[in-house]
Amino acid sequence: MHDAPVNFLANLKFACSTRRSISDLCRVVGVNRQQFNRYLNAGTLPSAHNRLRIAAAFGLDPADFNLAPHAFQRKLTEKSRPAMDAGPLDDAFPGDLRALRPHLGFYQTWHVSLSWRGQVVCSCAHMREKDGQVVVTTLERIFDPERGISQRSRYVGLAAYQRQRIFLTELTRGEAPTFGQTILMPFELHQRRYLRGLTMGISWRNNNMPYATRTIWRHLGLTANKRSLLSACGVYAPASASLPSAVASFLADVLPFTAATAAL
Repeated sequence: MHDAPVNFLANLKFACSTRRSISDLCRVVGVNRQQFNRYLNAGTLPSAHNRLRIAAAFGLDPADFNLAPHAFQRKLTEKSRPAMDAGPLDDAFPGDLRALRPHLGFYQTWHVSLSWRGQVVCSCAHMREKDGQVVVTTLERIFDPERGISQRSRYVGLAAYQRQRIFLTELTRGEAPTFGQTILMPFELHQRRYLRGLTMGISWRNNNMPYATRTIWRHLGLTANKRSLLSACGVYAPASASLPSAVASFLADVLPFTAATAAL
């Protein structure tokens, strides 16, 4: 155990050498650069909480940083090899993790539908931090008795904070998965409840037509009544009293922009 702090410093320096920059790593870990420099240059041992975050950024356990350097380097190399082959977007997510953290939690979301033309679809979403990434899950529950339709959709993906915007890329679960993409404006200085933006996808009831439309998300906090969230999901008329006034005004007189519109 006497060598643990010495090994930690050597192993941390080696781990940092595998990353593009210390600044990028600090954003992922959520530690400011000045504090991180104390770990590297002054030999200051991070708190247990920060050791956990640093280890998670490399897909390791905190105890791994106490290994002998040759054992640590071998383990880190083996652990990172699949990630290096994963693709060109590895460094895109989560972007500025510190800026993204205030937006974590549960949301009720609304957008103008192309499948139910002129109607507003209400869904629910959850953004949570996991292993240095921000995972987003969106659920849709739609029951249309007139058409005999009962639709349940689940999207899972990642969120990134880049250039003062929140980018969400999600994939539906099921036999024929499709992508959904959303760009949201961060909370304003004196407004910490609504995120407004644009969502893009394809309409499953309109020949898989690509479309883009406005979306608005209401933040409900880090905890929420999940049963209540799901029960609110569905299709609403734009003038429905169930829509919050901020939602109704933002989505008023908005029709989805489709590929057919672009061809006109």
